[in-house]
Amino acid sequence: MEEAVTETHLPAVRPAGQLPAVAEPVDPARDPYMVYLATLGNAESRRTMADCLDRIAAMVHPGATSGAGQPWHRLRYEYTARIRAMLVHRMEHGDDAGVKWSPAHVNKHLVALRRVLREAWRLGLMTAEDMARASDVQNVKATRLPAGRHVARSAFGAILAACDEDDTPAGLRDAALLATLYTSGMRREELAAVELGDYDPAERSLRILGKRDKERQVFITEDAAARVEAWLGIRGTTPGALFPPLYKGGRARTGPDGTHPRMTGQAVRKILRKRITQAEVKNATPHDFRRTFIGELLDAGVDLATAQDLAGHSTP
Repeated sequence: MEEAVTETHLPAVRPAGQLPAVAEPVDPARDPYMVYLATLGNAESRRTMADCLDRIAAMVHPGATSGAGQPWHRLRYEYTARIRAMLVHRMEHGDDAGVKWSPAHVNKHLVALRRVLREAWRLGLMTAEDMARASDVQNVKATRLPAGRHVARSAFGAILAACDEDDTPAGLRDAALLATLYTSGMRREELAAVELGDYDPAERSLRILGKRDKERQVFITEDAAARVEAWLGIRGTTPGALFPPLYKGGRARTGPDGTHPRMTGQAVRKILRKRITQAEVKNATPHDFRRTFIGELLDAGVDLATAQDLAGHSTP
């Protein structure tokens, strides 16, 4: 029987699989890591891709806590091929915590790697040929069924009931937030980024800036709108995020500029997880809400192109 493949069996390109040593300090203004992150359109994307690059740096350079200052411009194909193999190992065998990475998660790391190499080339830190060769690592093919499941209206009703039992401002905010998420098909990052001025109560609509700065309008149900109005009675008319984080006392947080700051997409996920636990229903994610929204549109006879447009998909 063949011996199981582990990272220790992968061909070493340097002792301990480290990145090339830093020959000299990297100027932050010309650091491909910092320049790449600065090109991303929103804080959530910057945080996500920074996490990917930080993991890669820590994976192949023991002791590294950040991708900042790393010699990305000195990577060559033999290094990036090994990095891809290490990522695939986590997909097939699990990471240090035993969690198997999804193909999409692996590919997101590969995208970040290619982009930081491209910025290194744009900064004149590596040649076009070296960049092209180092970037020539293929995405992994997905073999899993599409993620997500249908969330029944009865389960969603139980989640809202859990919010209603909470008589603090958080109960009102979470009910409005989750009702908006469930009935609009928004991504969690899109919902977190919605500002008070994006909400039109007359049309029960919200203006969203989605992926690749694509703007669209989504609509919510009468019940969801009623919950948003109830929340606004507590939130007030201060400019800023429609659903801001709260202080422990229940008051909406205020930033240095006097506006309400945004929560993160991860915070949206945590709110849903908390209310699901209280409702004692089967676990669901914001993506499950989105999948349910799209599925119900198709079940209602809405054509695929319209459903795609409402959900903010660039391809069917």
